Amino acid sequence: MMIHGLSLTALWLISSISLVNTATATNTNVTAPIVDLGYAQYQGYFDTQTNITSFLSIRYAAPPLGNLRFQAPQPPVPEPGIQPATQNPNMCYQTSFGASMTAPVSPFGYNKRQSTTPGASEDCLFLNVFVPGTTPAEPATMGGLPVLVWIHGGGYEAGYAAMYNGADLLIDSLNTVVVVVIQYRLGAFGFLAGNEVKAGGALNAGLLDQTFTLQWVQDHIGLFGGDKAHVTIWGESAGTGSVLQHIVANGGNTQPPLFHAAIVSSTFLPSQYYYNDRLPQLLYNEVVTMTGCASSAETLTCLQSVEADMLQTANSDLADSAFYGTFVFVPVVDGTFILERPTVTLAKGQVNGQVLLAMGNQNEGNTFVDGNETLTITDYVSQLFPDMTFLQVQEAASVYQKYGTAVDQAIMVMGDSILVCPTYHLLHTFAGRSWKGLFAIPPAYHGQDVAYYFDSPGNPPPYNNAEFITAFAQSFISLAKDYDVNVKFDPDNITPYWNEYYMAETEMLFNRTEAGAPVVMPIKTDPTLHERCAYVPFFPC
Repeated sequence: MMIHGLSLTALWLISSISLVNTATATNTNVTAPIVDLGYAQYQGYFDTQTNITSFLSIRYAAPPLGNLRFQAPQPPVPEPGIQPATQNPNMCYQTSFGASMTAPVSPFGYNKRQSTTPGASEDCLFLNVFVPGTTPAEPATMGGLPVLVWIHGGGYEAGYAAMYNGADLLIDSLNTVVVVVIQYRLGAFGFLAGNEVKAGGALNAGLLDQTFTLQWVQDHIGLFGGDKAHVTIWGESAGTGSVLQHIVANGGNTQPPLFHAAIVSSTFLPSQYYYNDRLPQLLYNEVVTMTGCASSAETLTCLQSVEADMLQTANSDLADSAFYGTFVFVPVVDGTFILERPTVTLAKGQVNGQVLLAMGNQNEGNTFVDGNETLTITDYVSQLFPDMTFLQVQEAASVYQKYGTAVDQAIMVMGDSILVCPTYHLLHTFAGRSWKGLFAIPPAYHGQDVAYYFDSPGNPPPYNNAEFITAFAQSFISLAKDYDVNVKFDPDNITPYWNEYYMAETEMLFNRTEAGAPVVMPIKTDPTLHERCAYVPFFPC
């Protein structure tokens, strides 16, 4: 057999949505539910083809406008009447990653699947909820369905809810979970740092938005049939970076717990500086200058008053000027929510969450390296990690200089340091209560796995093999449903027994043969990868 690359339970009956009224949906003859959240009533819609009810554009926080810009999220103001929940929300302001990013497709490996692109707005703190069935009339008082919260990726600078139809995950689950898809502030709007933000605003506002959604789930998901005591958070790329931040939040001791299991797909952990380190403070000063606030005595107050379009111009220009493949506005160590660099907290074994499923792609770094890169590995490392000492750069470079061309070496440094090795740090912290998978369908670049679980009917992924898609997608759902990837809920799932992960032990390979047959089989972690990851602590993560 030639391998490419490397190396019922019965369906749950939902019984838990609180309906205050019903009305006829616009495109079906089935009544559309209305859920009363206390501060607003939202009317969703029922899809007769998928047997799924969707609630789109639920406001979870007040618009972060004016003096709420750069502040922690606040509760939404009550809204009278019934709010339609049938259209996706406006997306938060977007940028792209650094340098000359000119590729005609999504740099994150996952093309948008919605029919129309929503507009961008600073008023973007919304979430979408997807539930099985037509929704009965009684709220959940005990238990309910497992809840899966999806956090989108995009380098903390791009991404939005409409890209990810939560109904796809319900279909993967055979309609046995409740799915929440969230949005959060991005770029300078969500991750501006510096002394001034610490003094007068909220650092890591985008992460605080995510935390606000998790608290929203605790307060309201029972109305949608979900079990607040059975919550899994899942993301890809910066969405997984966000999951990692929540795992280490509050020193790994968030009380009361906001989630119970975590799924990471391509863990994204770029350099995480302290909020007042040289680079975060430099970025703050640049934003102040570019928005005309440099002469103001209160620069943060000035930034709160400038037009959103002016702030967005600075946001976009700074993102474009970054070193190729990197992102400028990312989480920082704020000293309150994120107490220290995440790798330090992980090394202490202090984490939120009970179990972990980690999925990686075979070729993570390719997307983020210029194919015409000519820098020596020493220069590349020093550009990627500008605060490393000369000796640290030399030692890190020595590990990679034997791997092919300058481009090959850069790809390995980028992939290992920011995407691959952080995954193994997580796995080692969760040793004995975690599982590791490797997506290797060629070319297995960063983000190409997403299409195999957000696999809308009529829009199949490139390798459209039902056995493979079932095995791959349902691995995530099993973790969310039962906290165990080995608990199958579909007899057609071909995944063999999956050992829990310990250092350098078994992973599950998801690949195909040259003839097109699915390959789902255990493999051992490449020992040279662990040797390279031993140098990652040099990097400021």
